[in-house]
Amino acid sequence: MSLKNKILLCGKTDAGLLRDHNEDSIGCNENIALAVLADGMGGHRGGEMASAMTVSMILESITAKVIKNSTIGRLMHKAILQANKSVYESSKTNSQYRGMGTTIVALMFYDNHFTVAHVGDSRLYRLRNNQLEQITRDHSFVQEQIDLGLHTAEQARNSPHKNLITRAIGIDDDVQVDIKEDIAMPDDIYLLCSDGVNDMLDDEMIKKTLIDNRFDLDNASSEIIRLANEFGGKDNISVLLAKPVKTFPAKTSLLTRFHAILS
Repeated sequence: MSLKNKILLCGKTDAGLLRDHNEDSIGCNENIALAVLADGMGGHRGGEMASAMTVSMILESITAKVIKNSTIGRLMHKAILQANKSVYESSKTNSQYRGMGTTIVALMFYDNHFTVAHVGDSRLYRLRNNQLEQITRDHSFVQEQIDLGLHTAEQARNSPHKNLITRAIGIDDDVQVDIKEDIAMPDDIYLLCSDGVNDMLDDEMIKKTLIDNRFDLDNASSEIIRLANEFGGKDNISVLLAKPVKTFPAKTSLLTRFHAILS
C-alpha cells in the first residue's frame, strides 16, 4: 500500500553562511513514507561521502524489503548497521576518507504509527496541538551533562562543547542505534533536522515557524533555513518535514492475520 498523498514529505538543505560546502545529506521515499537525514563529519570529502553513503544505503535497503514478518524498527536497525559497516570500511581502506563519520536520523510511517531511528545529534521534533516536542535524545557530551544535572538546556546551547557527539555512524565497526515508536495522528508535523537548525534557533522559534506555515511544508522548510542563516548560519542546515494528512491503517489479509496468530 502506497502512503503517497497520505504522508506529505518535503526537504531542503543549505550550506549555511560560513561553510563553502555542504556535508549534510537528505532523502525520502514518498511511497513508503520514509525520510532520512544525515550530518557528515571528517572534512569536505569525508563528511559528504559518509552522509551521502548512509542516506543512500538506508533508502535502498528499506525500500527493497517487503514488510511482512519484520517490524519497521528491525528493518531500520539492520539498514543503519549495514550503512555503519560500509562507512567504517571505506574510511579504513581509503586515506582521503579516513576518520569520516555521520549522524543519522530516519523516520518511517506505517499503520498509523511512526518509527524513528537515530545515532548522533540530528533531531526529530513533533508538533502536535501547537506543542513542540523533541522526540529524539541527542547522543552528545552536553546532553550527558544535562542528564547529570551539570548543565541546563540553555547552558548546553551555548556550550563550546555542544557539537561533541558521543555516537556516530562509521567510527567503529558496530554502533548502538536508538529506536522509538509512537502513534502518528493527522495534522502532526514531524521535523528532522541537523544541528545547523537547533544550534541557531531555539524551540520556541522552531515551533512558531511550523505553526505559521503548517499548511505549506515547502514554505516551512525555506523559512527555517532562512531563519537559521539570519541568526548566524554557522553550519550546514538541513530540514525534512513530514505531515500525515489522513489515517493510514495497514491493510492485512486474512491469511496474514492467520499466520500472525499462529506465530
